[in-house]
Amino acid sequence: IPHKGIKPALFWQFLLQTYCAGFNHANRNATATKVNNSYSVPSRVLKCFEPNMCGFIACLAAFSVIVVRSEEADNGIRVFDSNGNAIGLSKAAGPKAIKETALSRAALFGTTAAVPTLLLALLKRAKFVQRNPMIIAPVRHISTAIIFGLMIPVSFSLFPQFGKIKKESLEEEFQSLDRNGELFYHRGL
Repeated sequence: IPHKGIKPALFWQFLLQTYCAGFNHANRNATATKVNNSYSVPSRVLKCFEPNMCGFIACLAAFSVIVVRSEEADNGIRVFDSNGNAIGLSKAAGPKAIKETALSRAALFGTTAAVPTLLLALLKRAKFVQRNPMIIAPVRHISTAIIFGLMIPVSFSLFPQFGKIKKESLEEEFQSLDRNGELFYHRGL
């Protein structure tokens, strides 16, 4: 059933985003060292909020990843050679891993919010649904659960877990290595 006001909508979004923040923190790249626990809210992320709810939910999901995992951008993440040997911590690889994870999370929650809404907009035109409006709530919940379940593997596979980054994109200490032109990093979930 749709929310009856702004307070219930904010309450349920608060619970969802709290869960997402915990999930993001638990599944971050564990190679980032903890130096500073206070992170500022990136203002450029706030610009992506759209007036529609699906875009808003997608932006909240991406925003949650960026805020919770911002220590990876500040402190860097471990990069590896093609044999899996750790080379060192790179501050340039951190933002790339965060961006990829934020985009995959936005795709997950944005699609999960958009598809059931579109489906219900189409179903509301059907005479069967107009005669039986009580069917809307179960269809909304079931379609949301199905789309979410289908989108989890899709969103996690948008970017590989072990991403590639060119040595030229990294700090000078990595550019002088006598290895092939790419290094690898673990982006987390």
